[in-house]
Amino acid sequence: MWELLWFSIVANMSITGMNLSLMLNSVGFYQISKLSMIPVVCVMEWMLHSKRYSREVKTSVVVVVLGVGVCTVTDVKVNAKGFLCACVAVLSTSLQQITIGSLQKKYSIGSFELLSKTAPIQALSLLILGPFVDYYLTGRFITNYQMSSGAIFFILLSCSLAVFCNVSQYLCIGRFSAVSFQVLGHMKTVCVLTLGWLLFDSAMTFKNIMGMILAVVGMVIYSWAVEVEKQSNTKTAPHSKNSMTEEEIQLLKDGVESVLVKDVELLGESKG
Repeated sequence: MWELLWFSIVANMSITGMNLSLMLNSVGFYQISKLSMIPVVCVMEWMLHSKRYSREVKTSVVVVVLGVGVCTVTDVKVNAKGFLCACVAVLSTSLQQITIGSLQKKYSIGSFELLSKTAPIQALSLLILGPFVDYYLTGRFITNYQMSSGAIFFILLSCSLAVFCNVSQYLCIGRFSAVSFQVLGHMKTVCVLTLGWLLFDSAMTFKNIMGMILAVVGMVIYSWAVEVEKQSNTKTAPHSKNSMTEEEIQLLKDGVESVLVKDVELLGESKG
């Protein structure tokens, strides 16, 4: 129960921090803070779970971050409140994603089961605290807002999309890792830019194209690096297992021989 409460607090801090960061900072600095999540997740996994990454994985992560940064980061304006909110958002989001994977592995539960246990606590706490946070930021309660059919439709649409987003997050982290989810998540940026150009005639500059190509190349390298790392782990695992078995066999042999020697000595003494 305490772990669920802890996770809900961290998740709510992540949601609040990301929204406040977007509200208080420029879009460029918001994108930089999102890009910083990959190295932060790597460092936190190393600190919390002693997880180490190969050189290929580190290189691919750098390529992805550079690619997404080139095609998204424009103006960068920083202020004290926005910087603080961005730091809270990055740390809490990284910790939340790491906790998702560790809870699933610790209790051997699936993504939907974990989501069904954490979502009610998150929803209840946000329903209680959300209006007061809104009042602190805007000076008005949500009840003062005039609801319309269009607003209700988009609220329901946003909630539905959020459900799918959370499900995909839990599935991806449970199946792979928090770093893989972050790398895969940046594919969303590439899709947004591409669909904006195709559907809404948004400007597509040479800088955007080069950044997207670099990001996709980084994702391909990351997939290859993770696969190579898995294969190397599977090759070393049987070897270590066999060596341990040989040691155990040798210990058993030594033990049997010592017992036989003692039996022979006792037999000789009894005859004497």
